[in-house]
Amino acid sequence: MSFVTVKNVTKTFAKAHALNGVDVDFEAGEQYVIRGASGSGKSTLLYLIGGLDRGSSGEISVGGKNLFALGDESLALYRNNFVGFIFQFHFLLPSMNCMDNILLPAKIGGKDSEKAKELSLKLAEHLKVTHCLNKYPYELSGGEQQRINIIRALSLRPNLLLCDEPTGNLDSENSLIVTKLLKSLAKEFNATLIVVTHDESVAEHFEKKLVMSDGCIVSK
Repeated sequence: MSFVTVKNVTKTFAKAHALNGVDVDFEAGEQYVIRGASGSGKSTLLYLIGGLDRGSSGEISVGGKNLFALGDESLALYRNNFVGFIFQFHFLLPSMNCMDNILLPAKIGGKDSEKAKELSLKLAEHLKVTHCLNKYPYELSGGEQQRINIIRALSLRPNLLLCDEPTGNLDSENSLIVTKLLKSLAKEFNATLIVVTHDESVAEHFEKKLVMSDGCIVSK
């Protein structure tokens, strides 16, 4: 069953076409990887699905809601209630310890911080970073920072987990660890997982593969 439906979506920046009539469906609870060269449109597509930007034309529906028809406030609620984001750079606030960083989305969204904390503690134990929770991001290794980032993304049990080059700053060993963690945790949470990467060693762990070129999906 399709959870995310992308219909004839275009995105134009000035006169450059980042997306050219993209059509694709993502099924609920499934795991996908999107590959393509830099500038192929893969990150732009991910940001539109995540409600971080709006398309120039077309439609993206998530759980039956047309994102392009939502106002700014409704789109912000969608991002906070439905989506977990993991980027190449962790964007953890340096002035806050890791647990406070993890709980920030719950506090901003007016969610139950205690429930988020309870889940985060379980995830931290599972990911072997309990010792990092009272530390500041700059005190952690790159692999530890990304695991904290994963916990933050999952702290509100998102239906959709969107990852843009999540292993881009990691060595090969940590890249493999993070890839396997993302897949296993998405399965455990029954979240739809979409990973954008240029790394073949990451892509090979996914059965459902999409390839983009010049703003179009050229292979499914």
